[in-house]
Amino acid sequence: MDDREILKLQRYLNTLFGSHAVRVKRGPQKEAAEVEVDEEFVGTIYRDDEEGEVSYTFTMVILDVDLEKNGGIER
Repeated sequence: MDDREILKLQRYLNTLFGSHAVRVKRGPQKEAAEVEVDEEFVGTIYRDDEEGEVSYTFTMVILDVDLEKNGGIER
């Protein structure tokens, strides 16, 4: 993914979640980007280009220990 594509994904996620705390940055693989919220890694976005149609898969990591903290939300 190039910088322009990463920025579009970041803007989309910021709008979707109603927060500017979401940051998308280049990942270790060419077809992947990492997603952070308040500088904490939360998941990966993978780019799929099949027969000229581009789609993205967002895989979010939720640790069981985070679920124990106030229902997963720190206050």
